[in-house]
Amino acid sequence: MITARRQPLLGCIADDFTGATDLANNLVRSGMRTVQTIGVPEDTSPPVDADAIVVALKSRTIAPADAVAQSLAALQWLRAQGVQQVYFKYCSTFDSTPAGNIGPVIDALLDALSDLPGSGFTIACPAFPETGRTIFKGHLFVGDQLLSDSGMRNHPLTPMTDANLVRVLQAQTTNKVGLVAHDVVAQSADAIRGRFAALRAEGVGIAIVDAVSNDDLMRIGAALQGMPLVTGGSGVAIGLPQNWPSLERVAATGRADALPPASGLRAV
Repeated sequence: MITARRQPLLGCIADDFTGATDLANNLVRSGMRTVQTIGVPEDTSPPVDADAIVVALKSRTIAPADAVAQSLAALQWLRAQGVQQVYFKYCSTFDSTPAGNIGPVIDALLDALSDLPGSGFTIACPAFPETGRTIFKGHLFVGDQLLSDSGMRNHPLTPMTDANLVRVLQAQTTNKVGLVAHDVVAQSADAIRGRFAALRAEGVGIAIVDAVSNDDLMRIGAALQGMPLVTGGSGVAIGLPQNWPSLERVAATGRADALPPASGLRAV
C-alpha cells in the first residue's frame, strides 16, 4: 500500500548540532515525526516525509555574515519543502556577543519571511525549565543563578555578562525589543496574544517572553499559532505541536519515535 507523503509543518534552523538534536528530541516527545539533517541538503535531495525538519548548522560562533548566509540558505530549502512555520533555535544560555549571531540571524529571517501574513514580529525565548533555564522579568536564570553569575560569564567565545535578555538582544538587532512578562504568560494564551498585539502597536519586532515552567511553555506555544517565525531554545518546541490538530491522528496510530523495522545492514 502506497501512502501519501507527509507534508512538513515545522521547519527548524539550529545553530549547532547538539542543540538541533535537543530540539528534535523535544518535537518527537511531543508527537511530531521529525527528521534532522546535518547542514542544508542538496536541492536534488528527495522531499522529506515528516512533520518537522531540523537543519543542523554550525553557525553559533562564526562571523555574523556567514551565520546569516547559512541560515538563509536553510530557510530557502525549508520553504521549498512546504513548511508552515519556521523555528530558529539557539542555545538556552543565549550564547552570543553584541555583534551577534542571534540578533542578525533573527533580523534576516524576519526580512526573508516578510511576504507571509503576520510577519514582522517574533519572540525570543531560550527558556528550558527541565534543564534549569528560566526567564523572569526578562532575566535569564541558570538554575538559581542569574546567567551573568553562572559559569557562562567566563565563556571564552561568548561571555554572558548580562542576564537581561532585552538589553542583550537589543545590542544585536535593528528591531525594537520588548518583553512579555510572566504575569501575562501565567494567565492564558489569549493574554499572551494580546500582549503581542500591544507590543507590535508600539513598534516592537522581537519580544522576550518569560517562562519558568512547562505550563508556561504550553501557553506560549498556543499563542504562537500562525506566527511565521519563532525563535528560542529547544524548550519552546514542546508547546508547538498542539497547534496542528492533525497530529492527534498520528499519535492515535503510532508513536512519533517508532522506527520502521530494519532489514539488512544499518548504521546508528
